[in-house]
Amino acid sequence: MKILNDLKYTKSHEWIKVEGDKALVGITDYAQEHLGEIVFVELPEPGAELAAGDSLGVVESVKAVADVYVPASGIVKEINEELLDDPGKLNEDAFGNWLISLELTDPAQLDELLDASEYEKLCKEED
Repeated sequence: MKILNDLKYTKSHEWIKVEGDKALVGITDYAQEHLGEIVFVELPEPGAELAAGDSLGVVESVKAVADVYVPASGIVKEINEELLDDPGKLNEDAFGNWLISLELTDPAQLDELLDASEYEKLCKEED
């Protein structure tokens, strides 16, 4: 299982990477491993305003359907349309294939998320 040090994580296995005034959001390597083969992704419309903890969409695998939650409040600027055609890319590289790009509306919420070492501890506890 891969965990990147430059990201923040949620207890529900999403990651967020801040790049200037925008942030990329995706599911973690741990999440994709536990879901298995991902066959469908549902994402919000650009322009949607999401509050931290809101569902941003759904990831469906051959064995489960999982809601994906937004780690911090913001406005959806872009969705990763490649995943709509090829959701299996999340299994190939969960960190290289983000789900949405957000314009953050409350960057202070990032301080409430887990860092890499805290997230690694959480994953070990869940296994």
